[in-house]
Amino acid sequence: MQELSITTLALLVLTPLLVWRVYNRIKARMVRQRSIVSRHYTGVLVFGAMILVPLAQLFDRPTHLAALLAGAAFGLGWGHYALKRTRFEDTAQGYYFTPPAQLGILFAMILVARILYLGVEIYANQGKGIPAPKLTDDMLTMLCVGLTAGYFGRYSAGLLLWRRKLRKAIDAE
Repeated sequence: MQELSITTLALLVLTPLLVWRVYNRIKARMVRQRSIVSRHYTGVLVFGAMILVPLAQLFDRPTHLAALLAGAAFGLGWGHYALKRTRFEDTAQGYYFTPPAQLGILFAMILVARILYLGVEIYANQGKGIPAPKLTDDMLTMLCVGLTAGYFGRYSAGLLLWRRKLRKAIDAE
């Protein structure tokens, strides 16, 4: 068995701290917040791109493509469910929504955990002549990307639809 280097020991000690900080940051975003239409559009574009960019690279790997699409479909379904559990508010101060925190944290941490795993794999293969894996090289990674992007993309689209419905109601008055 190989001896652990000081760098490896430092990474083993700091990784739980990193995960805790990411978790706390995500948790802080899953509270009541003001609905800002430009953020919702950004969410649709960013999470849509998270599906479309790998999709364009996976036509020669049908199993990876299927994993991405299955994750996206599952994420879309969960995003729809999360919108039903969201509390929407139309107040004199503006429009607010409160997302279901547990679902948002879960889907964000799924992707964070997978990216962290890839980082550990790259670190472990350092100096062994093994090329660093690309994001699209693993089916499980594609499943996680599709799942997270589908969830948050659908959630952002649902928030846009909610705001559009409110706008139509105001215009009709």
